[in-house]
Amino acid sequence: MNADDDADYDETDSIDLSSLEPLIALPSSPGNVRRVSEVAGEPIYQSYIGSSANPAFRDFAVAAEIVRDKSVHPRVSFDINPTSRQILENLVASGHINTLLHAGARLHQAGCNGCIGMGQAPASEQISLRTVPRNFPGRSGTTEDKVCLVSPETAAASALYGQITDPRALDRPAPRVADPNQPRLNHTMWQAPTSGNTHQRPPLVKGPNIQSLPEMEALPDDVCLAVQLQLGDDISTDEIMPAGSRVLPYRSNIPKIAEFVFENLDSQYVQRAKDCRTGDGHCIVAGDNYGQGSSREHAALAPRFLGLRMVLAKSFARIHWQNLISFGVLPLEFANCDDYDAIQQQDRINIHDARQQLRSGHSLSIEVNGGSVRVRHRLSPRQLSVLESGGVIAWLRNNQHNDSSRV
Repeated sequence: MNADDDADYDETDSIDLSSLEPLIALPSSPGNVRRVSEVAGEPIYQSYIGSSANPAFRDFAVAAEIVRDKSVHPRVSFDINPTSRQILENLVASGHINTLLHAGARLHQAGCNGCIGMGQAPASEQISLRTVPRNFPGRSGTTEDKVCLVSPETAAASALYGQITDPRALDRPAPRVADPNQPRLNHTMWQAPTSGNTHQRPPLVKGPNIQSLPEMEALPDDVCLAVQLQLGDDISTDEIMPAGSRVLPYRSNIPKIAEFVFENLDSQYVQRAKDCRTGDGHCIVAGDNYGQGSSREHAALAPRFLGLRMVLAKSFARIHWQNLISFGVLPLEFANCDDYDAIQQQDRINIHDARQQLRSGHSLSIEVNGGSVRVRHRLSPRQLSVLESGGVIAWLRNNQHNDSSRV
């Protein structure tokens, strides 16, 4: 073990994992969970540990100890994607990076990368084991992917054998890995903030693909919107805003990245949305759990740029619900889910005195094709103020001299 003196590792000890059952989420949903032992033996193409979302020092260190003095299977691409520069620096100091590289790992730069299809895309129809949080179809950058979500222990064990492997079947005890007692924190790259004088701030140099965020209009008193898309249950943020290297290079160019919104569900949506953007905008009707998946704000921001003003759904995924509010999109839920079937694409939805109705209570009436439908919202007074302003950026700008409004 090549560890610094400031680290405390007890990797000769082992822990009893006999009572723990390793699990695996099969393609293509985090909810498609099985026991690893039930699918053990399936050949794999890739074993991927990392991403920016989940892994800590321990996840990489335990994988390093599992593959120590061994070599990964020649068929397997063993990809290591450090969470951050700080994690990477501590892994280098502890010697774990060298252990992983010596076993045949491929080291990638810190960040999202393969988790969201920005590199390390697996081969079509080949199993890729990953320690990332999502495995929705095509998110890896490969349309016909077969991504499975596993623990670092399962990923490392499977990389050695070239097939899905229960880590309890290894010929060595499970390693115990402790975080460094004094983790390295690099202060040398920190930069002090500029003064409050805007004339002293350095100019922001931007390439042609970097665009400022577009301005968002405030919520009108009377809302009149055409339904431009009707969707089913469990629509993910990957289906709203596709991932991958074809799309994400435009993440700082909202007008450009908006061209890809819902392209895998309805290739005509973007044009329909543009056609009514200069008017009142449009709305979307969806089923249960709308916006499940990753927390990417582009899944709310890009449709908002196209004129999305409201999403009416049976229920919302929590983070996407908040993102919609942050960009001035009104999230409403059916009071009676059966009313979902009564609304069709190109129907018109009207909300008279929208601001007053929203502030009068959590239940309100909307007009659909001359009839009335009861809906509800879960917005706080602060969130209502954000919506009325047109989104959180405009709201902060309006309240920049009132610190109490930021709470």
